[in-house]
Amino acid sequence: MARLAQTAGLTDVQQEILSTVRDFVDKEIIPVATELEHRDEYPQQIVDGLKELGLFGLMIPEEYGGLGESLLTYALCVEEIARGWMSVSGIINTHFIVAYMLKQHGTQEQKDHFLPRMAAGDIRGAFSMSEPGLGSDVSAITSKAVKDGDEYVLNGQKMWLTNGGTSSLVAVLVRSDEGHPEGTAPHKSMTTFLVEKEPGFGEVRPGLTIPGKIDKMGYKGVDTTELIMDGLRIPADRVLGGVTGRGFYQMMDGVEVGRVNVAARGCGVAQRAFELGVQYAQQRHTFGKAIAQHQAIQFKLAEMATKVEAAHAMMVNAARKKDSGQRNDLEAGMAKYLASEYCKEVVEDAFRIHGGYGFSKEYEIERLYREAPMLLIGEGTAEIQKMIIGRRLLEEYRFQG
Repeated sequence: MARLAQTAGLTDVQQEILSTVRDFVDKEIIPVATELEHRDEYPQQIVDGLKELGLFGLMIPEEYGGLGESLLTYALCVEEIARGWMSVSGIINTHFIVAYMLKQHGTQEQKDHFLPRMAAGDIRGAFSMSEPGLGSDVSAITSKAVKDGDEYVLNGQKMWLTNGGTSSLVAVLVRSDEGHPEGTAPHKSMTTFLVEKEPGFGEVRPGLTIPGKIDKMGYKGVDTTELIMDGLRIPADRVLGGVTGRGFYQMMDGVEVGRVNVAARGCGVAQRAFELGVQYAQQRHTFGKAIAQHQAIQFKLAEMATKVEAAHAMMVNAARKKDSGQRNDLEAGMAKYLASEYCKEVVEDAFRIHGGYGFSKEYEIERLYREAPMLLIGEGTAEIQKMIIGRRLLEEYRFQG
């Protein structure tokens, strides 16, 4: 077991789950990840393996057929999976955000209908906030739902759906002005709809089109797509929680879980980069000795290991805060910001240690170098995290003058 990024106070069950996942990553993911990534191929065999391990039901309550585990257990599993291949952690992240939102905010009928099949991995979740023209400004959403009898008609274009093609359930945030007078704050007139669809591309149900995969620099294998709604009819009982106008709060609650997940991914990728760097430094020789014996390289390794350790500690803290039922937007924002920035730096240092070989597609570090930047923007950019952190600090440390 590696010395870095250990977590104190885990139960026997948590340790057993993590040991199983780490074993799976070492045997089933690391040996094939780079080859699949270069082909941009969906890792179906890996996903089937995760399904068999019960990982799609990790945080879903036992009454719905899940394992009923904590956010901490989930985050530590994500860290292990991202250590193997970050794209695989993306496949389960969006699924978990939707399952979490259903568990926290869904009607009893919605929970009974979706959660057992999500726990089994038979329904795969995706969620959709962003649009082509708005980036991080969620309040500027233009996609719209209009009530028509017992249904809503949805129109608009969404962007950056992880699992957009492979998912069969998408939680979609749109504007719904019904019942909200003119002048209502934008975030109070948004609703989350639970949209069921066929997996695949093209028109996946009447009024709903997934055009195809967006070609990306990294984060390959997992499909990232647009979603176009043109007269998409959704029954009123598929409004998350059964009441309109609560979508923004539901999504933000889900995103707090997502930010812990992105922090965990940053931790996992940084750990793998450190492993690759420290191994290579002991194998490569210059001036008559292993480069690990040169002080310049030892300084790099020291900095890398310290960053891995610090990011892991903050990620664990953010997960434990959410598990305790407390608000964790400050901790999740800090963890996501620090882990993604440190991940980029640790990956770059490992890349430098590899010298010219780091630029070769034969070496795993080349893949990590293209994957790390996604974490700087996923689930809210570093700048958005700093805004959240700054506002929360001003609430906590309000000047009493």
